[in-house]
Amino acid sequence: MQDIEFLRHFPFFEHLERHELEAFAALFVTKTVDKGTYLFWENEEGDEMYLIRSGVVEIFRSDEDREIILAIFNAGDFFGEMALLGEERNRSASARTLAKTTLYAVKREHFQELLSGNMTIYFKILNAVMERLRAANEMISDLTITHARTRIARLLLRLSEKRDKSSGEVSLGMKLTHQQLANMTGTVRETVTKVLSEMQNEGLIRIVNREIIICELNRLKKTSGL
Repeated sequence: MQDIEFLRHFPFFEHLERHELEAFAALFVTKTVDKGTYLFWENEEGDEMYLIRSGVVEIFRSDEDREIILAIFNAGDFFGEMALLGEERNRSASARTLAKTTLYAVKREHFQELLSGNMTIYFKILNAVMERLRAANEMISDLTITHARTRIARLLLRLSEKRDKSSGEVSLGMKLTHQQLANMTGTVRETVTKVLSEMQNEGLIRIVNREIIICELNRLKKTSGL
């Protein structure tokens, strides 16, 4: 990996000196994969964490004939961190790309060698994991809400949390099918289609080439009950 500046702006490594960044960067291997590539499967043994340089990755679990989408990550995100932190080596979910994606991958054994001398990184990763646990708890809580419209509105808000809001409109930065949205909100595709159509008619969102753009963020928050 030669992209030192990308690593510098990654939250885990922002406090490091250049020579430390170079040492960590040497551990990462660059991988570019096509859309639809499975990076790992639920319950298989794993020993790598990934940083996303570009592209989109979907994290999901399989429940009989249905997939449950746990998270969707894009440029600047990371995943697979549990393979580095704990003793459990089996993956808790599967991962596949939703677009052509460039990843920086690091092996557990290599990462822990340097990690032992810089525990700040360990605690930053741990804090990020705790934040994801909070978000997962919120998602589980949202699934108890009766109205599908509210669940879908809250999902759109979660997906927009890290996006640029300076223009007044917020693009989710990824193309999602109605089925994927249904798999993330515990509903069915037809319901998602109906709700998104209503939101477009009300001027809350617009959809361009399957990419959802939030036009009225505050109104959408009211719709979500937040």
